[in-house]
Amino acid sequence: MSFIRPEAKLALWRWREVLVAGFVLILGLSWIGGPGGLLGWLGWVLVVMSVALAVIGIQRARFRTGAGGPGVVTIDEGQITYLGPLDGGMIASREIERLALDPTSNPAHWVLDQPGQPTLHIPVNAEGAEALFDVFAALPGLKTEQMLAELNGRAVHPVVIWERTSMRPAHLRLH
Repeated sequence: MSFIRPEAKLALWRWREVLVAGFVLILGLSWIGGPGGLLGWLGWVLVVMSVALAVIGIQRARFRTGAGGPGVVTIDEGQITYLGPLDGGMIASREIERLALDPTSNPAHWVLDQPGQPTLHIPVNAEGAEALFDVFAALPGLKTEQMLAELNGRAVHPVVIWERTSMRPAHLRLH
């Protein structure tokens, strides 16, 4: 029997990194305000670490849009696999040519293109889709904040988030 409602448990789990950062911050501040010496210096290190963890945690929490969507996403040795109820596929994370977000689907979908492979459409709330954050963050030149703004925004048409080589004229912007 659980004393926490399922909705509250999901909210706490979504913001878990931020909660840990708050605990580390409190611990660091208590060491700074304590007897000083070695613990005081370590306290300052913990404060800096908690700020970095909080920034990363906020980004990750904004990326997690929910769970229980159609299909399952797994990432193993750089290969993204999506197994859905109607379709699925695999794509190598190093071979991604274009990342787009299609908000017109219900739910919204990540659209991943790789040369020589069919386009892979992954619902943003598929089980395991939160692991895509690390894959997307590793794409060279991807602006994480712009990706999160598009994900949490209310776009009405598909948006290209990142592409390896530009397929547009230089005067057209990506976002």
